[in-house]
Parts: sequence; structure tokens; C-alpha cells
Amino acid sequence: MLRKFFPLDKNYVLEEAQLSLQNSLLQYLVDYVKVEYLLRFNALGLMDETAEKIQQHSGSDYMQLQEFYMNLAGVYRFKHYSDNQLEFIFDGRDPMEKYMEEWPATFRQWVKEFCRHEQFIRAILELTVFYPEDYTPQMAGLRLSTFITKFFELKIDSQKGIVKVKVA
Repeated sequence: MLRKFFPLDKNYVLEEAQLSLQNSLLQYLVDYVKVEYLLRFNALGLMDETAEKIQQHSGSDYMQLQEFYMNLAGVYRFKHYSDNQLEFIFDGRDPMEKYMEEWPATFRQWVKEFCRHEQFIRAILELTVFYPEDYTPQMAGLRLSTFITKFFELKIDSQKGIVKVKVA
């Protein structure tokens, strides 16, 4: 990747922190979605085929969610650190420490808010628990991209980057 700014630019440090936390945060996302689905759609705890499959799922390869995670990481950098100036932290902490605390807290809060939407829960389960071998994840990926656009009122454009939009 071509680095256009200073090596200690806060966006590069933040991105590095986000990448280092990717696996644990995606695991949190999937676990939270599974619990939320079972609480909302199977409140009595009846064991049907769907509930059993969700409870027995123990995968840790979330390659299908990497693009979604990277988009959320970009949205976070855009919303919270859109200026790419060098930052001085006056409490003595290393910037990496600060970002390793802030990003997971925000990610977890977003996951809780996202889980209020049934289409989000279904898309995540479709890409993880119910992911068939011969499945092309484009539709679920598109639903997640559309979800990000509507939720944050931001469009992720391959040419322009992240752009604010007004969603009806």
C-alpha cells in the first residue's frame, strides 16, 4: 500500500489497530448476532433445526465478513478521525493503546445498534452459520453495504472514498 502521509499519521496507526483486532471483533459480532437471533426469534428456547445449527456453529473463519469489517473501520476513521493530522495525546498513552480501546468500544456499540434490524441479523447469519459451500455471498454482501449506507448516511465509493449522502 502506498503511504502518502507521515508514517505516524493517526489514521495509519488507527488502521493498524483495527486490523490487529479484526478477528476478535468479528468473532464478537457473530456471537452477538447468534445470541440476539435466539433471544428475539426463539425466546422460548425451542430446539428446532435452525436453533440447533446456530448453537452448534463454532467457525472462526469469517473471510466473508472482512469487506464489511473494513468498510466499518473506514466509516469509523471517517466519522471520528477524518482529518489526517498528527495527533498528540497528552495523557502519556501511546496512540496505539488509545485506538485499541476506542475502536472496539465503538464497534461493540454499533453491533448492538445494528442488531435492532432484522435484515442485518439475517445477513450475518447467512454469511456465517448458514453459509453453504456453493454459495456466492454477493447478495448478503450487497445487503450489508446497503445497510451501512442507510445506517450512517454514507456511501462508500471506490473512486471518491466515503461520501455523505442523504438517504430517504
